[in-house]
Amino acid sequence: MSSVIGIVSVALVASLFMSFTVGANSNSAPIAPAVGANALSTLRGALLVGLVAGLGAIAQGGSISETIGHGLVTGVTITPLAATATLLTAATLITIGNSRGYPIPSAFTVTGAAIGAGVALGGGFAVMTYAKILGFWFAIPVVEGVLAYGLAWLLLDETVSDTLSIPLLAAGVGYTLANVQLSFLPAPQSEQGSIAGVITRQFNVASIGLGEAGIVLVGVVLGLLTLTVVYWQLRRDVTTGINRLLVALALVVVFTSGGSQVGLATGPLEAVFESSLGLPSLYLLALGGLGILLGGWFRSPRLIQAVAREYASLGPKRSIAAFIPAFLVAQAAIALGYPISFNKVMISSIVGAGLVGGSSDSAGVSTTKTVYTVGAWVGSMVGGTVISFALYHTLAALPGLG
Repeated sequence: MSSVIGIVSVALVASLFMSFTVGANSNSAPIAPAVGANALSTLRGALLVGLVAGLGAIAQGGSISETIGHGLVTGVTITPLAATATLLTAATLITIGNSRGYPIPSAFTVTGAAIGAGVALGGGFAVMTYAKILGFWFAIPVVEGVLAYGLAWLLLDETVSDTLSIPLLAAGVGYTLANVQLSFLPAPQSEQGSIAGVITRQFNVASIGLGEAGIVLVGVVLGLLTLTVVYWQLRRDVTTGINRLLVALALVVVFTSGGSQVGLATGPLEAVFESSLGLPSLYLLALGGLGILLGGWFRSPRLIQAVAREYASLGPKRSIAAFIPAFLVAQAAIALGYPISFNKVMISSIVGAGLVGGSSDSAGVSTTKTVYTVGAWVGSMVGGTVISFALYHTLAALPGLG
């Protein structure tokens, strides 16, 4: 019994270490365009990363945590020892990349490590799950790049007024935010609720004969409210309005990144919390949120600088073009329960927006840096699988642990 408690304790520490690493690594990327556009200082950006990503982890982290904990291997339940091997492997590889200035994709690393430990435990490969996740991963650079390029082209087109294009894009973000599922909002059948859903029920919008369309109507109203606020900000001062929107979008994306990344740290412990501790997963998400907060505060400035300055130098409009696709793709991943790398999401958007030329809004993409990073992505997943497999067998062979 004491050995089980010891292993669970080590697994909890490993999860905290992993969430700290995620906060320093993946959650720093979304704030980078705002820093690169000089709308935020690096240190203020790091402070906001910790606070907002930690909140997002608790509010939206459940679906991806479930996939990592139960969906990557078949026929076995992840044990505390396997969870420890997974988390130690992934966190170590990511920390090494972080210290060298290369943002290693947490999703690739954790997924590979979880598969390696699960197979070492005697589990089988969840082939259909891998196919869906890999398909989503392969689609990210294409979708992100095309969307970011198109939005950057629109925003940099001098024939289109900023007071038209920017508020319309902000309205789309507002509508999406109104409909995202949040753990702390009530909903029927104990499901997660959305802002639009809560308002619909609170004011009994369905009673006017709209039914489920009432939620859509409320979302549209909130989107139009966002459009109005942004429009009047731009009417007062275009530069100030753009910078304020840029910071607001940065915080929205950081919040989303917390929800999409915390599951990478907490997922391996889902089964442990259910079987060994008998605690609800919300406590596990809170632990991950704490680690993300601390990681964002203490370790993110280096990665913020790397993404903001070295991959592409973006002006404010290109940064807006980079944020919106990242937000939409990450929310789709959360809804589907697919683990993603937020570094990959942000870098794809940054590269797409940076490829639009012919403007005073500064640009430039480092091909060499991008190629090295892609190599690190592939290596981290393969290496995570092999190392985690070997580490599990090593730990299992130790007296009192096997």
